[in-house]
Amino acid sequence: MKSINFVIVGDYQIASELGKKGTTTDLSIYDRKTQDTIYTWTVPITFPDKIQSLMQATNIAEYAILNVTKIDKYLGEQVLALDAVNFSEGFILHSYEVDETKLKTLIKNTAISDFQFLDNIDQLRQQMSRLEPKNLEGQCIIPIDHAFNVKGVGTVVLGVIKQGAVKTFDHLKILPSGKDILVRSIQMHDDPVTECKSPARVGLAVKGVDADDISRGDVLCSPGSLNLKVATDAIPAGFIKSPYYKGDLTDNQTYVISVGIQIKPVKIRYNTTGTIQISPEKSFVFFSGQKYALLKPDNVGTRIIAKGIIQ
Repeated sequence: MKSINFVIVGDYQIASELGKKGTTTDLSIYDRKTQDTIYTWTVPITFPDKIQSLMQATNIAEYAILNVTKIDKYLGEQVLALDAVNFSEGFILHSYEVDETKLKTLIKNTAISDFQFLDNIDQLRQQMSRLEPKNLEGQCIIPIDHAFNVKGVGTVVLGVIKQGAVKTFDHLKILPSGKDILVRSIQMHDDPVTECKSPARVGLAVKGVDADDISRGDVLCSPGSLNLKVATDAIPAGFIKSPYYKGDLTDNQTYVISVGIQIKPVKIRYNTTGTIQISPEKSFVFFSGQKYALLKPDNVGTRIIAKGIIQ
């Protein structure tokens, strides 16, 4: 069974025409199962009030759908979010009121400049059916986007397998805490299975941690996932300030980093090499070469103020 995951930004009302609504918090996840594929669509329902849910939703998916009904600053933030994650494949729909020339100018020189423009949702369905999953081989990596306790089952976590595969009775680690985890059972689209591989969205019943001790963005991984690291001290990173952010970034101010689906407070310090040092106020999980976005959630203008790659 293939799995393909999307994020919908802009007017997300089309989600209900594509799939059935499932898990809902600040993110809503819709899904649909065909004969050979499970599709999921993640929607950041608390955006534009909260920039955090937008960044987390974009980091869950492999493909993006931008549905534009008006051109405003929030559309600009959505484009910046997709660009920070470096989405290169996706689709754009827009209402008749939106000037397509202006929209193409807005996305020019961003990662989404080659997104395919479509006329309607029927074309979108056709194009989605032609996509293939983006499988990543390697040791298991599963960022957790939801966790809760289920009576009679215990701790259940939800997430997309970003790399590798997971089997029942696998022994994993949860980072950044480092606790040992046992996978007791696996569900995929509410069906019990014994194994799933990237990029499936799964529900895992696990032993070794309570749901209350799990934060969104914590990562389940194979014990030997040497490429994953936990940031507790300053780490170097490339740095590109957003041209739409007019303020100055200072060393003593707290910002928020979006890395994977983690949202964590950090401070930065400029290096003489043109890079920065990122100092976490709370530990987070990363790998060298991972993309990040720097946020200022209370800013009046754009709240995505910089992007870069962790070195």
